Amino acid sequence: MRVFPLLAATPVLVAPWFSLAGTIATGVAAFLAALLLPLVRGREPFSLDEVIPFSTFVTLTLVAAGFNRMLARERQQLKNAREVAEAVQRAVLPSPPGRMGPLTVAARYEAAAKEAAIGGDLYAIHATPHGIRLMIADVRGKGLGAVRTVNGLLGTFHEAALRTPDLAGVVRWLEERVREHDVVEGGTETEGFATAVVAELSADGSTLRMANRGHPAPLLVHHGRVRPLEPDTPSLPLGLADLGPPDVPIDRYTLPEGAVLVLFTDGVTEARDHRGVFYDPVPRLSRPLPPDPDRVLDALTADLFRYTAGHLGDDVALLAVGRPEHPTPTPTPTPTP
Repeated sequence: MRVFPLLAATPVLVAPWFSLAGTIATGVAAFLAALLLPLVRGREPFSLDEVIPFSTFVTLTLVAAGFNRMLARERQQLKNAREVAEAVQRAVLPSPPGRMGPLTVAARYEAAAKEAAIGGDLYAIHATPHGIRLMIADVRGKGLGAVRTVNGLLGTFHEAALRTPDLAGVVRWLEERVREHDVVEGGTETEGFATAVVAELSADGSTLRMANRGHPAPLLVHHGRVRPLEPDTPSLPLGLADLGPPDVPIDRYTLPEGAVLVLFTDGVTEARDHRGVFYDPVPRLSRPLPPDPDRVLDALTADLFRYTAGHLGDDVALLAVGRPEHPTPTPTPTPTP
C-alpha cells in the first residue's frame, strides 16, 4: 500500500494540537519520510523535479499552518472570554470573611471548563440582629440576564436579612424579587426561577433553621459522617410560588460542635465521569476530615475535578459554615493540705 497520501495529510491531522512550529516541522518530516521510505523498500523515490508530490506537501503544510493559527486565535479568544466572565463573577460574589461570630466560613466558585458565559450561581452570608443568615441559589440561565437576577437577589437578601425578623419573610422578599425581574426583562410573565436554600443560625451557632426552595439538600458533616438535610415538605423554586401552597416551610436542625454545614449548587451533583455517572459528594465527605470549612471544600473540589477529569458541565458554587469545637477545660486539682 502506498503511504504517500497519509504522509501528505499528516501536518493537517496534527494542526489542532501542535504549535505552528510543530505543524511545519511535521510537514517537513513527512516530506523527508516520503523521500526515504522507498529507499528502505528498495524502490526508486520520487524526484524533486516531480511537481505534483512536492507541491502537494507544500500546499497541505501551508493549509495546516493556517488552520493551526485560526484555532490558536479562537482558543485565545475563548480563554479571554472565560477570564473576563470569571472576573465579573468574582466581583459579584466576593469571598466572605473567614470568621463570622462563633462560626468559620469558606466559599468556592468554579466556572465550567467549557463555558465562557457568566453563570447564575450565587451565595451570601450576613451577620444580622436575628442571627447569621446565609443563602445559596442557582438562577435559571446564563449571561447578562442571569447577572442582573443574581445582583437583584444579592441586594434583596442583604436588605431582607437585616430588616425582616422571621426567615419566612426573607424568602417572601426573594420570591417577589424574582418575579419583578421576569416582568422587567421580558415585559410579560416568563418562566424565570431560581432554586435556593435560605438559612439562619442562632447567635451561638447551635440551631439551624432552613427553607429549601427546590435546591439540592445541604450536607451536615460531623466526625466522618454525612447527613443530607432534606426538607420535610418539598417546596417549589423561587418565582414559582403561585403554583404551590402559600406557606414557607421552615425546617429546624441542630449544628453540633465540630460540624461543618456544606451548601452547593447542582453543578456538583450533576457532574459526570467518563461513563456518564453522576457525582455523589457523600462518600468523599464521609472520610475523616478536620472540622474546617476551608479544608472540607478543598477536599470536595479536588475530588470533584478528579472525578470529572477537570471538565465540569456546569458552574459550581459552594458555601461551608463550621462550628468549631471548644476544648473542655481541665479542672484544677485541689491541693492536698
